[in-house]
Amino acid sequence: MAYIVFVLCLLSFLSSPNTIAEARISSIIVFGDSSVDAGNNNFIPTIARSNFFPYGRDFAGGKATGRFSNGRIPTDFISEAFGLKPIVPAYLDPAYNISDFATRVTFASAGTGYDNATSDVLSVISLWKQLEYYKEYQTKLRAYQGSATANQTINEALYLMSLGTNDFLENYYTMPGRSSHYNIQQYQDFLIGIAGGFIEKLHGLGARKISLGGLPPMGCLPLERTRNVFRGKDDCVESYNNVAVEFNNKLNALTVKLNKELPELELVFSNPYNVLMYMIKKPSLYGFDVTSTACCATGMFEMGYACNRNNMFTCTNANKYIFWDSFHPTQKTNQIVAAYMVKNVLSKFL
Repeated sequence: MAYIVFVLCLLSFLSSPNTIAEARISSIIVFGDSSVDAGNNNFIPTIARSNFFPYGRDFAGGKATGRFSNGRIPTDFISEAFGLKPIVPAYLDPAYNISDFATRVTFASAGTGYDNATSDVLSVISLWKQLEYYKEYQTKLRAYQGSATANQTINEALYLMSLGTNDFLENYYTMPGRSSHYNIQQYQDFLIGIAGGFIEKLHGLGARKISLGGLPPMGCLPLERTRNVFRGKDDCVESYNNVAVEFNNKLNALTVKLNKELPELELVFSNPYNVLMYMIKKPSLYGFDVTSTACCATGMFEMGYACNRNNMFTCTNANKYIFWDSFHPTQKTNQIVAAYMVKNVLSKFL
C-alpha cells in the first residue's frame, strides 16, 4: 500500500499544472558528474563523452548534446520547475555566453567525483576545477550585471551538487590506489570531508541555497548487475547498495552539521535512492517494463560505461526502460526523480 500511495502522490505532482512556479531563486548553478553534465566533456580531451547518436535522440531536434541520456537530465527539469528555461547549458559550450549562464549553468563533468583521483581515471574536470570555473563565472557575471546585481544573483541562486557514484564504482572498487589505503568506511569519511570542504568554499563565495545530492542504488545499475552475473547472480549488488545507504546517511549528517555551523546557509539533502528503488521494485506502477538492462544496449546485460557508437541497437520506446545506458537513466526516469526532489526537498525554495 505504501508503494501505491507514494506513486499516486508522485504522478499527481507530475501532472499538476502548478508544477512550474514563479521561482524565489535567481538561477540554477550545477556541479557534479555525468548525472548533470550537459556537455562540458565535449570540450576537453577525454573519452567520457556522449556527443554521438543515439544519445539525445529524444532531445529537442534529436541532438546529442553531451547529456548521458536519450533526452533531458534532472537539472533541466528542475530548472523548468522553478520557472527558468528548460535547458541548463554547459559552461564550456561556446554556443552559450554569460547572458545565458546568468540564469542557469552547469560546470559538471562526466566521470568526476569528490576525489581528485576519480577525475584522473578518465581525465575529466575535477570538482575543484569546476569551482575554479565558477569563480571565473562570477567575474563574468559581475562584468555583465554589475557588482550589486551579480552579488544578489549569486546569493539567491540554487546550487545543485550531484556526484559520488564514480568515486566508488570507477575508482575505489576498480583502481588499486584508494582501496589499498582505506577500508570502505574510511573512504566514505574521506569523501565526506571533501564534500564538506567544497560546500564551505561555495558558502564563502556567496552561495546560500545548496542541494547536496545523494547516491542512487548503485548496485542496481545495469553495469553492476552484469558484474553480478559473473558472480553467479542476476540481481542487484547488495553490498554496493549498502554502501550507498551508508554514504547517504553520512551526507545527511553533514547537511545537519553545516546548517548549524555556516551562517545563513540553507543546505538540503536530495536523496534519489528511495525513489529509484521504488521504480526498480515496482516498475509497472510507473509504466516501465524493463529494469535490469538498458535501452541503448544489445538487449543483454552491458559492460560498457556508455552506449557504443558502433552498435546502433536501441530499444523502440525508451519510456519503457528505467536505464538508458548501463550507467544512466532515461529521460522519463530523470523527470520522475526531478519531480520527486522538487516536491519533497527543493519546494522550500519555490
